[in-house]
Amino acid sequence: MSDITVTVPDTQLIQLKEKANRLGITLADLVLLSIEAVLSRPDEDFLKTADYVVRKNAELYRRLG
Repeated sequence: MSDITVTVPDTQLIQLKEKANRLGITLADLVLLSIEAVLSRPDEDFLKTADYVVRKNAELYRRLG
């Protein structure tokens, strides 16, 4: 595992610490969970393309179904 350093405003650091405390986890765990959430979301371009393909082929899908 690698280390990174992130500079955040003091007000955000306080909010992050409070959030981690409310959740009963460490600040590091909160940051890791946030990173995992961002990385697990599909890219917006993929979602737009998938939506386009489904709409474009809706009639075909209806006939095949």
